[in-house]
Amino acid sequence: MTENRIPVRRALLSVSDKAGLIELGRALAAHGTELLSTGGSARALREAGLTVKDVSEHTGFPEILDGRVKTLVPQVHGGILGRRDLASHQEQMAQHNIAPIDLVCVNLYPFAATVASGAGVEDCIENIDIGGPAMVRASAKNHDHVVILTSPDQYAGLISALEAGGTLHAERRAYAAAAYAHTAAYDSMISRWFAQQAGDLLPQTLTLSGTRGNLLRYGENPHQQAAFYRDGSTRPGLASARQVQGKALSYNNLNDTDAAFEAVAEFSSPSVVIVKHANPCGVASAETLEDAWVAALRCDPVSAFGGIVAVNRTLDAATAKRISAIFTEVIVAPDAEPEALAVLAAKKNLRLLLTGGLPDPKAEGLAVKTVAGGFLAQSRDAGHVTEADLKVVTKRAPTDAEMRDLLFAFRVAKHVKSNAVIYAKGGATVGIGAGQMSRVDSARIAARKSADAAEAAGEQEPLTTGSVAASDAFFPFADGLESVVAAGAVAVIQPGGSIRDQEVIDAADKAGIAMVFTGMRHFRH
Repeated sequence: MTENRIPVRRALLSVSDKAGLIELGRALAAHGTELLSTGGSARALREAGLTVKDVSEHTGFPEILDGRVKTLVPQVHGGILGRRDLASHQEQMAQHNIAPIDLVCVNLYPFAATVASGAGVEDCIENIDIGGPAMVRASAKNHDHVVILTSPDQYAGLISALEAGGTLHAERRAYAAAAYAHTAAYDSMISRWFAQQAGDLLPQTLTLSGTRGNLLRYGENPHQQAAFYRDGSTRPGLASARQVQGKALSYNNLNDTDAAFEAVAEFSSPSVVIVKHANPCGVASAETLEDAWVAALRCDPVSAFGGIVAVNRTLDAATAKRISAIFTEVIVAPDAEPEALAVLAAKKNLRLLLTGGLPDPKAEGLAVKTVAGGFLAQSRDAGHVTEADLKVVTKRAPTDAEMRDLLFAFRVAKHVKSNAVIYAKGGATVGIGAGQMSRVDSARIAARKSADAAEAAGEQEPLTTGSVAASDAFFPFADGLESVVAAGAVAVIQPGGSIRDQEVIDAADKAGIAMVFTGMRHFRH
């Protein structure tokens, strides 16, 4: 049996975003629908030559309190909530002169845009919609009989349904589901804003919301489902990026690209970060992006194959040519010169993302991770160590060149999975040990990879010779410090704070190396 389509005889249109409004109004009018509207929406429809009845005329009740109350009346909500299949509802609607409303089209006051504009508290509060969410929720509840539209993206589907004679129940239910998600996200935004106003990063009830950008082919593995969601943040990165070329990005591509771009934003000089499996495998800063690329690749050219590359400057043609000489999955940059675009266009499978800016590594924010039965939330690691924060704890102090490399290496360590040990020299990583259960193993793995890279490049000695070393957390025993000294490190940066700090300091003094404490660790799990 074919399901009956329900026609739309009366519609209430009241939108802040007027994209597509005129086309929707014309389609409804062409099918004999009476149009009700308010304020700017009514004015726009009339200017387009459509016949519109003001909601206040329909209800017999004027807008009051500077427009705060205009749809919160029984004639509107009764018309939306009344069940057409219950005789008692129909009798009461007739008794109180309540006409049924078959379609409600509402998108809410632009609260997020108002906040983003830097408006004051009073303006933000005035842009908290009350009547809109009430109508949206009422319409969604009564979707057996009422259509609720909350986005211009839905108008084309509704117009097609009108041409077919009306809407199907499945269509109305899908619109209802989208409507509740819409109001939930709206209220989530407002609740988080109130928490921010109170300086409460971790409120008693934390609500999160996101709008799906696109479905992904699969998650980390083919048997997992995945999608990318935007949370409304203005932070430059994946959400702001424009994909210039290449096939669709995978879950792992997106995860690694985010890791690379956040890492490269740490550095003020022209810099390149190469990431593989969420860990940097080469990082360098130099006078040009091209020089930084060469230095970053030198650290671990084997792992760089099939990696993700992030740069913190407009991508130039020379650097693009260098990068495209090896197989690269993704390049992410704030922007790219036309000549660079032309170079990369020949690599059809390479994805190029342009974000329009760099994220601020010092900006506050929230990081969330799911666990069984809930999630963990913490402030983003916005820690930033400068030379003034460092405490020299050994007899020998670092030279100026060593100090620059120590700070560079510690910033890299912030973006490497714990336990992390980084060797650096001349503004470039020369060995990276990541994600080991033992800090000694991280130090040894980094040194081994450095030796392999040196051998492949025809170097006579490991790249770690004369380097500095960074540890993301303190050395719990002297053996970790002794491992980096054995690799050729001449200076070390670490947080300090172990009960055996003096033992480690004594080992550094015995080896004749310099060591500084940061007082800040950068665990990354």
